[in-house]
Amino acid sequence: MKRYIHPGKLVATFLFLFSTVAAVRAQQATPYDAARLKTSWEVVENHYQGRDNFQSAFTFVNTAVKPFPAKGWQLYFNFIRMVAPGELPGHVKVEHINGDLYRFTPADGFTGIAPGDSLKLAITGDAWAVNFTDAPTGLYLVWDEQPEKGFSIKDYSIRPSTTAKQLMRYPGDKTAVVTPTDIFKQNAAVKDIPVSQLPLVFPTPKSYTATGKGLVLDAFPEVKADPQLSASAAMLDAELLTLLGKRKKGTAVISLVYDAAITAPEGYRLKVAPEGITITAGTEAGAFYAIQSLKTLVPPTAFAGNQKAITIPGVEVTDEPRFGYRAFMIDVARNFHNKRDMLRIIDLMALYKLNVLHFHFSDDEGWRLEIPSLPELTSVGAKRGHSSDWKNMLPPSYGSGPDTTNTAGSGYFSRNDFIEILRYATARHIRVLPEIESPGHARAAVKAMESRYYRLKAAGRDQEANEYLLTDLQDKSEYHSVQYWNDNVMNVALPSTYHFLDKVVEEIQSMYKEAGAPLESVHMGGDEVPGGVFEKSPACIALMQQDKSLKDVNDLWYYYYRKVNELLKARGLSVAGWEEAGMRKTTVGGESQSIPNPDFVNDHFQLNVWNNVIGGGQEDLSYRLANAGYKVILSGVSNFYFDMAYMKSFDEPGFYWGGFVDVDKPFYFIPFDYYKNSKVDGRGNPVTPELFVGKDRLTGFGASNIPGIQGLLWSETVTSSDRMEYMMLPKLLGLAERAWAQDPEWATEKDSAKADALYAQAWSVFSNVMGKREMPRLDYYEGGFNWRIPTAGAKVENGVLSANIQMPGLVIRYTTNGDEPTLKSPVYTTPVAAGGKTVKLKVFSPKGRSSRTTTVKVPVADTQMKNNKL
Repeated sequence: MKRYIHPGKLVATFLFLFSTVAAVRAQQATPYDAARLKTSWEVVENHYQGRDNFQSAFTFVNTAVKPFPAKGWQLYFNFIRMVAPGELPGHVKVEHINGDLYRFTPADGFTGIAPGDSLKLAITGDAWAVNFTDAPTGLYLVWDEQPEKGFSIKDYSIRPSTTAKQLMRYPGDKTAVVTPTDIFKQNAAVKDIPVSQLPLVFPTPKSYTATGKGLVLDAFPEVKADPQLSASAAMLDAELLTLLGKRKKGTAVISLVYDAAITAPEGYRLKVAPEGITITAGTEAGAFYAIQSLKTLVPPTAFAGNQKAITIPGVEVTDEPRFGYRAFMIDVARNFHNKRDMLRIIDLMALYKLNVLHFHFSDDEGWRLEIPSLPELTSVGAKRGHSSDWKNMLPPSYGSGPDTTNTAGSGYFSRNDFIEILRYATARHIRVLPEIESPGHARAAVKAMESRYYRLKAAGRDQEANEYLLTDLQDKSEYHSVQYWNDNVMNVALPSTYHFLDKVVEEIQSMYKEAGAPLESVHMGGDEVPGGVFEKSPACIALMQQDKSLKDVNDLWYYYYRKVNELLKARGLSVAGWEEAGMRKTTVGGESQSIPNPDFVNDHFQLNVWNNVIGGGQEDLSYRLANAGYKVILSGVSNFYFDMAYMKSFDEPGFYWGGFVDVDKPFYFIPFDYYKNSKVDGRGNPVTPELFVGKDRLTGFGASNIPGIQGLLWSETVTSSDRMEYMMLPKLLGLAERAWAQDPEWATEKDSAKADALYAQAWSVFSNVMGKREMPRLDYYEGGFNWRIPTAGAKVENGVLSANIQMPGLVIRYTTNGDEPTLKSPVYTTPVAAGGKTVKLKVFSPKGRSSRTTTVKVPVADTQMKNNKL
């Protein structure tokens, strides 16, 4: 039978074959096949040559039958550490391109790599390297004959650090790694508490009583609601349908009752009884949060699929949040996270009663929101890949590689995508705070508008070309940012900079209006503008000569924020920003200092204060700004930066410059006196109250200026949905507890011994709630989340291994024969006599996912040794 082929399909097939053949020919035309260059990287030594730097080394092995060329190539890679440039032993040069992008090139004397031979290149970087996410990423080759094409090196491995000189950051470092024994000691205080003794509503409600008289839902209940709570009733109906699967009508009644006497805007009452459920609230938000509490009462496994019956425990709850501002920030600029990720984040936030999503959509490495009137923002600023000049795209960052198809490096939200996200969030009582990072951390916008300028300039449209330009093209200032960019700052003297910002705000406002979403403020960034910027800008120099209030370059900072404040005020909006937006540089005793800037205190600036690195000297910055009158959202790195690694381990992803952050860090945070419960400094050393002597304390007035707290996930090391969820969870639960629950007893207890005992009890309760309720729930909720399963703690005494877990309720399985533990391996219940054996342990979730393996070599017991001698 003759098959008819549509002409369009024939053309498409031909084009596909043609492109495939062309690609193969291009690969064959290269001097060398990049796939044959086997590459590895390792830390050689931290504190190299007695300094705060480290040596690491690449090893390149030629597995081809032809030599790797002596010339005609460039090898690019991303590295988060500043590398000392120059010629290396082996006659290869290393140089910094921009940001975290570096390049190897052959120097005179390089002879190539013979087949089967290898080349080792040692480089020196600043600071130190501790875990695998410190390693270089995104390696690719470019041939001089094909300067626009990069060929990724995919045979690349990172060798684990195992020795003290590889793992210890500096002399006096607390520990090389966190050992199983360390984890055992950390877990030792956690008591196993029966589920019947746990509060089953999370976060902890203001008042909770278990009545012992629950409700069995074996059919669809009748949902009745007062008109003021109809939206919440519709959402509850949808949730019930997800759980029960069909509308077989039952006798139970769920009533949503409006009560104007409940004046707390997010307060509610919840009663579960055998005959039904009553939710009472004075607002839709209050009713919505009652529904979230009801969902946490539902058994975790009920979210696995449609249930024939669900038993809901009998409770009486009266509740309202401690803070009205309970926020989470997601960075989609450094690495992109798609719409599905955003909606899942909103689902999590809603379940755990967080109500502000800080949307960090722009930074040096990406602009992720379509602004239709400025298409280059996404056609250039949302695209990363290799180019010989990078005029129409951004360079690779954080391992995104040479191809613009990499989904972490390239991508953006269309206008319609963002409107959908806004509607989804608004329906769940979550406000979305957009952030236009400025004037620093703005390279994506700066380069996009330069691309626009050159396009229009070439077309003879000079006036249009200059309309939104963010660059003084005659600026000779020299600087580099914290992330090593040398061209990432908007020029604050150009009127076109403010025209740009106003246009972006205008279009964002229109999206919010179309979505029916509230927008009261815009976050304007303000973070980490590097020294040296503007100093040699003719535009800045001319402005300073014209405006006599501008005495030096620092004054341009206050000029910028006055302009931004006026711009937003004209649109009925207020300024949000990072802490620097509320700071002023001055001198104290002849030394440079930063103090709260009195200029903007009365302009309703809201500041996210991130710098509270314990031991870093700025521990009191949040309190100083709040005491000065600024609205402060506590966003400190020491407790709330979720991109910090959970612990010091080579296999644990994330940064650690602000300390290691496990779920206990947000949990034990005391918002109005976080000195009291700070246990370790940024380097992991124990701290005492003496560290905080002389630091400003929060005043009563200052406390009134703290609307809430925020967790943050920066995405430099977060390149996938799974990694995003791993870094967020379970840390997000510690944030949710501290943002919603009332001040705990241990936070206000004056007697330190009593406070410690109260904290230990509260931590045990929280750990049990996580292990027996909330983390199992997240195995199934909305299809399941990739939350981090903690590794097992273990100690050995006289040939006997004991193990424990951070979250009672999870299961430890083990082997003694060298195999990896599986779901069929024995469950650890009592200590194991394993003298002379290697024990491997894994922690399993109820759904069957597992932690990393804990491996313990158990020495032969003393009694065994005696018997052997006999």
